[in-house]
Amino acid sequence: MFREFCEELCVLIPYKAHSAATMISLAADEIVMGKKAELSPIDPTLVRAVAGGATVPPPEISVEDVSSYISFMRERANINDQAALAQVVSQLASHLTPLTLGSVNRQYSHIRLVARKLLTSRKEKIEEGKIGTIIDALTEKMYSHGHAIGRREASELGLPVNKPDDKLETLMWSLYEKYESWLQLNEPIDPEELLSRENKEEHIEERIPLAVIESVHKLHVFEINAVFRRKRQMPPNPQININVNLGLPPGTDPARLPANCQQIMQQLLGQIGEAIRQIVQEEIIRQSPIVGIEARSYGGKWREKKD
Repeated sequence: MFREFCEELCVLIPYKAHSAATMISLAADEIVMGKKAELSPIDPTLVRAVAGGATVPPPEISVEDVSSYISFMRERANINDQAALAQVVSQLASHLTPLTLGSVNRQYSHIRLVARKLLTSRKEKIEEGKIGTIIDALTEKMYSHGHAIGRREASELGLPVNKPDDKLETLMWSLYEKYESWLQLNEPIDPEELLSRENKEEHIEERIPLAVIESVHKLHVFEINAVFRRKRQMPPNPQININVNLGLPPGTDPARLPANCQQIMQQLLGQIGEAIRQIVQEEIIRQSPIVGIEARSYGGKWREKKD
């Protein structure tokens, strides 16, 4: 997409540019990395679907973790017999669903395809062997997704890294601080704190900024809304006792009461019914332990901002 708007692509990295940001950097003709700049491995992560039911909350699993497990069994544990390897794969499948394993294989191939396309989109073409070396290093050879790749290591991998002079470094950091303010990076959202402070089961946070696109003429920020909700484990046999003794005096015929009295009684019964519903709901919540917090986003939209 960037190549549709420019002949030459330069990426400025004042601080961390991990994962997807590293992917974007692979397409750059020049990567200007400040002293604190970092790239990272690009191995994708999947939300794990566990055989027999979902976990709470669903943990994530690195695609490379799956292939590393099999490689460990073959190379370190010296399990090369086909029957034994089949047993290894069977044990893996007992913890992950077949669909997850299929996604692992698909993502494994896809991430390499995308990385290759990005590297070959550069203005200055690089050797095929160097492309493979870069892809292998960023997907397999670095064994932690959180591994920080500084500018020296990035240069050694074969990426077109340049160091900024003092003036440019200062400007890059000032620009980073501006984006830090727009994206509210120093104001992290703590769902537990929000729910506890308001003593609510649900909290809606509106217009959370996620991304910025800026040109000479305009500034747009992508914002979403998010719902945070406590997740509770319903007790198998909740104990709820409500004693409501309502009745008219003996011998009173409701049909012979004045119309306004009947209306008042209907309103009172409605209020009592609502109060009972509230009491039951509160009691069920009280007896249901908290097992996590669910988050759901909605209403994502680009909005133009005034600087």
